[in-house]
Amino acid sequence: MIARPQLTLGIEEEYQVVDPESGLLRSFITQLIENDKMVMVEREVKPELHQSMVELGTPICATAAEAKEELLRQRAFISRLAHEKGVDIVAASTHPMSNWSDQEITPFPRYQGALERMQLLARRMLIFGMHVHVGLDDPDFAIDTMNVLRYMLPHLLALSASSPFWAGRRTGLKSYRPVVFEDMPRSGIPDVFPNRAAYEGLVRSLVNTGCIPDSSMIWWDIRPHHIYPTIEFRICDLCPRVDEAIAIAALCQALVLWHWKLRQRNVTFRVYGKEFIDENKWRAARYGLDGKMIDFGKQAELPARDLARELVELVGEEIAELGSEKEIAPIEQIIENGSSADRQLRVYEETGGDLKAVLDHLKAETVEGL
Repeated sequence: MIARPQLTLGIEEEYQVVDPESGLLRSFITQLIENDKMVMVEREVKPELHQSMVELGTPICATAAEAKEELLRQRAFISRLAHEKGVDIVAASTHPMSNWSDQEITPFPRYQGALERMQLLARRMLIFGMHVHVGLDDPDFAIDTMNVLRYMLPHLLALSASSPFWAGRRTGLKSYRPVVFEDMPRSGIPDVFPNRAAYEGLVRSLVNTGCIPDSSMIWWDIRPHHIYPTIEFRICDLCPRVDEAIAIAALCQALVLWHWKLRQRNVTFRVYGKEFIDENKWRAARYGLDGKMIDFGKQAELPARDLARELVELVGEEIAELGSEKEIAPIEQIIENGSSADRQLRVYEETGGDLKAVLDHLKAETVEGL
């Protein structure tokens, strides 16, 4: 019998850096740079294109419970470091008030090069995401997994939605982040690849023709990572609450195990075309859990909440096998009470449209349980 993949977990989060007085985004990375070198800190702090964004990633974790401990440590660390520098940290995929045109670009050659290539698209990229890595040693199976699990990406987006505001305005969407990100090339839902050779052929053609230097510049919503032996879920908004971030990461892990077990039984799940999944992704971004998505197997429009609950039930056996029942439990609360986007909108309505109150709410949730 083939040994089960390790299915390790790693989580990267991109945090907002905000001024405690005004609540607006504030440049931060330059405060950690001395003579063009990063100041040594307890954990690796990764700069991003905008100086008001900072990225950290957990170590490789064997279980969802371990990932939760590490994510709590990570947020405690960056919050403490930020306070020492006179700023606050917020976990959400868009800032309620700040405008992208006011942000400074990080003065590193990599980001200056991105600005030169992408121009206004790069400046507008003031969005913050969560990337979940699930360990897979078999690159052929990683491509197969990407093909199949594309179908579930809109469900993950609806559960994680945390970006209902943009540049001081209510967007009318629960997740505005993917709308901004899909202006970038090589983004969104990937096409289907018949095998690993087809995927590597695409990468090779893009590199040989000068489109990209390597596959790190392919920014699909799910992809095999270009360095690590992982499948990377990039669809999710950044969850303010650690418990919810871990629950969604644990669901990603269970989905990969579910797919692997199907393959061991020579069973498959139908692979759908990009246009079908794009329809559900739009519905998830627009309405979140309050809308309807399409069950393309049944050819029926169904409540998003029912489909999200059905997804968790689908991998119930795998959740038990991974021992992540406790960590995944908050998903039921999200289904019942709404995502971060729903909570933000409730605060907005209850305070008569006070975006500063929304931001204070996000700040409190970011450090909840630390």
